[in-house]
Amino acid sequence: MSTIPDAQPARPWRPEDGPRPEAWTSPSTDRPALQVMSAGKRRHAPVRARQNWPDGTVRYQVEVDLLGDARVRNLTYEWPQPGLRVAHRSTSEPTRGVDETRQGDMPRRGPTPA
Repeated sequence: MSTIPDAQPARPWRPEDGPRPEAWTSPSTDRPALQVMSAGKRRHAPVRARQNWPDGTVRYQVEVDLLGDARVRNLTYEWPQPGLRVAHRSTSEPTRGVDETRQGDMPRRGPTPA
């Protein structure tokens, strides 16, 4: 059993926090990843987005299986904290905002008619 504490998720942004955080994403084929300490083990957690908050804090939205039972959750963690460490970095430059074409998702709307 590890003496490193489990990583603690951060609460989501709220309007009373001020301006929304700036989000950065990487291509879905080359996402960075963290190791999240959960239930005494380090869990691999691909990063969905990095959030730069106006107060200077950084948070990472990740996909993580907290118990090793194949139930993946989307959680956000404030960086740094003892229960987090870098698993690997992306070799691609991140994009500001959510770029659906780079994430492999379907665009929310079709092209604007000419």
